[in-house]
Amino acid sequence: MPTIPESRIMILATNGFEQSELEVPLEKLRNAGSTVDVVSIENGEITGWEKKDWGSAVKVDRTLSDARVEDYDALVLPGGQINPDVLRTDKAAVGFIRDFHATGKPVAAICHAPWLLIEAGLVNGLRATSYHSIRTDMENAGARWEDSQTVRDGNVITARKPDDLEAFTAAIVEAVENDPGQRTAAE
Repeated sequence: MPTIPESRIMILATNGFEQSELEVPLEKLRNAGSTVDVVSIENGEITGWEKKDWGSAVKVDRTLSDARVEDYDALVLPGGQINPDVLRTDKAAVGFIRDFHATGKPVAAICHAPWLLIEAGLVNGLRATSYHSIRTDMENAGARWEDSQTVRDGNVITARKPDDLEAFTAAIVEAVENDPGQRTAAE
């Protein structure tokens, strides 16, 4: 996998994130040389969802209220059903996603996380994918939905499910690596 040193990536999540959809990108992006912050609407730890029950806790590096768009080179939105459903009702989270997208830097959403892109008004006319159960939501919001592992349209990267994590993470690395002019200074 290519490397992306001196980059800084935000993973925005809250309780109920799909365990693998946060942990796999976190590990792979760090292994690629990026500084990765787990950002949430609350301090402390957030707990994932693993198959049919609560999973493991992950340390929150920064609260959303302390995060700035200009501090990051990419934004990653893990899925699960609970996590994006909670975040899409949080005006600050939706506003942050909208503002981040406006910079042209990569925004990556997997599984149910494209709900956040819908809420932020970002999918109309966009080629995208998602978990199959929210396909109708995506299409009703104007997305040109396709059943592909990973879809990149402009600065938006989407993927369907945990089985697509390798391709999803590789697409994030490629997007950050190929646009070093948008990089922020890593702290």
